[in-house]
Amino acid sequence: MKAKTDWVPGPGMRVVETERHEAGWIVSGVTTAASGCCPGCGSISTSYHGSKVRALQDLPVQGSPVSLRLRQARWRCRNPCCARKTFVAPLPESAPRFARRTRRVTDLALLLVHAAGGRPAERLMKRLGLSQSDDTLLRSLKRQTANSGDPTPVRVVGIDDWSWLKGASYGTIMVDLERREVLDVSADRSADGTAAWLACRPEVEIISRDRCGLYAEGATRGAPQAGQVADRFHLIQNLRQSIQQQLSRAPLQQEPFAPAEMEPEPQQPQPGLIHRYGQPEVTEHRRLANAGRRAARRSRFDQLKILQATGKGLSEIVRETGLNWRTVAKWTRLDILPERGIMAPKPTTPNHFRKYLAQPWTEGCTFGRQLLAEIRPLGYTGSLTHLQRLLRTWRQAHFAAMAAAPLPSVSVLPQTISCVVAAALCIKPRGLLTAPQAEKVDLLKATSPDFATMRQLAMRFRGILRGRDAEKLDAWLDDARDSGIHCLRQFAIKARQDLTAVQNAVTERWSNGQTEGQINRLKTLKRAMYGRAGVDLLRARMVPLRTTHIHPN
Repeated sequence: MKAKTDWVPGPGMRVVETERHEAGWIVSGVTTAASGCCPGCGSISTSYHGSKVRALQDLPVQGSPVSLRLRQARWRCRNPCCARKTFVAPLPESAPRFARRTRRVTDLALLLVHAAGGRPAERLMKRLGLSQSDDTLLRSLKRQTANSGDPTPVRVVGIDDWSWLKGASYGTIMVDLERREVLDVSADRSADGTAAWLACRPEVEIISRDRCGLYAEGATRGAPQAGQVADRFHLIQNLRQSIQQQLSRAPLQQEPFAPAEMEPEPQQPQPGLIHRYGQPEVTEHRRLANAGRRAARRSRFDQLKILQATGKGLSEIVRETGLNWRTVAKWTRLDILPERGIMAPKPTTPNHFRKYLAQPWTEGCTFGRQLLAEIRPLGYTGSLTHLQRLLRTWRQAHFAAMAAAPLPSVSVLPQTISCVVAAALCIKPRGLLTAPQAEKVDLLKATSPDFATMRQLAMRFRGILRGRDAEKLDAWLDDARDSGIHCLRQFAIKARQDLTAVQNAVTERWSNGQTEGQINRLKTLKRAMYGRAGVDLLRARMVPLRTTHIHPN
């Protein structure tokens, strides 16, 4: 059956005929070019040599697969300096070299896999009559992203970190804040990586970032010509965290706990006492279990001595007691049961580094991962969980000492309001408070003078950020430093160290809000891929797809 002459799969082609088979449609076509351009030297040739047939997958017809059998002319290259003797003219708009699918099929597959992912795109393509495996689709997407570049210059960049494994490994995301598009996704969070990425883009004028010192250092080294803007949301969050820290430490002003001098004694557990990790306390149960095992061992030793006194032999004692014959042979030579020996600490146990760990713990370093990083170079080969067991006993002794110590006469928060809620209310404007929240704020201000001072400074700081008046920032930093509140003083000192970026946050309109939104999208994609995705695939799905062609036919 002859096909319509006005339908062609691409420019420079002509349909000869179509056939219907059980597997679908077969469309036969030929190229119509009267000459070809050599891909090696670029010379034009009109010397016909022969032809070759390419089998290409094309768009389906009413759900039925279509196979395009395209006959292409082969030409002789008449350039004596060219290494090619014959060549087939490429069809970049219809089917690239070595491709098994037409350009429009490839573009459709890229759109589907970029939006839906590997397996959902595989199911959709199969339903459309364009069967492709998820591995092929993902490989094409990653190749397309790696080969395509964005020639548009970038002027405003937002940089922030994202968590690949929370608390363990982090990556970096770069966003074009003007076009609201992701520029790149990297697997590391370092000053060197940020500086190298920015050094390749000298056109960057503004960099919006959070308060992370690594990004500040990387931006200074990689783009010294660009102005840095501290994110206003992170500034408010840093102020809230400082207020929360101050409120949480105010009721208890204890001396640092010294684990080398004080060890937790086993105590009778209180009814309903729950450990901070959500598990019941088992210290007393362990002590009772150990005492029971020692009593059973003593009972078996006494039984053995009684049987030995009656003249029983080793074999009879083994049968009656059930003990190992080596244990029976050893105990028969003893008059008193010795206590079990305690092994010397090994590098696999944190007790081997107990004295070294006591010093940073006393100085206030109580995080297990930080202490693990300090004892790793000293030869510790154990796990973090093993180290946390030792730190847990120190924390229990510390909490017991704090509970037994008398409280100093300072203004404390009401027991019905936690420090987290109080810190959130401290930075919230009066107009946004509900009636119960306003009552809590008034109660906190009347109960704690420090809370009233912190709320006054927090409202001033919010007003400076919203009012775009950078001249008032210096006065606020001086007042926060002279307020007599330790955490606000530390916040002002750190803001002084990053003063230019904080001032730009007041005057500039740019922020990292768009970057945070892209991180939420990244988390959704990462979880939807069930841990299979690497950074390359995550980057391919985050970066916009820019190379989609428009086909008139």
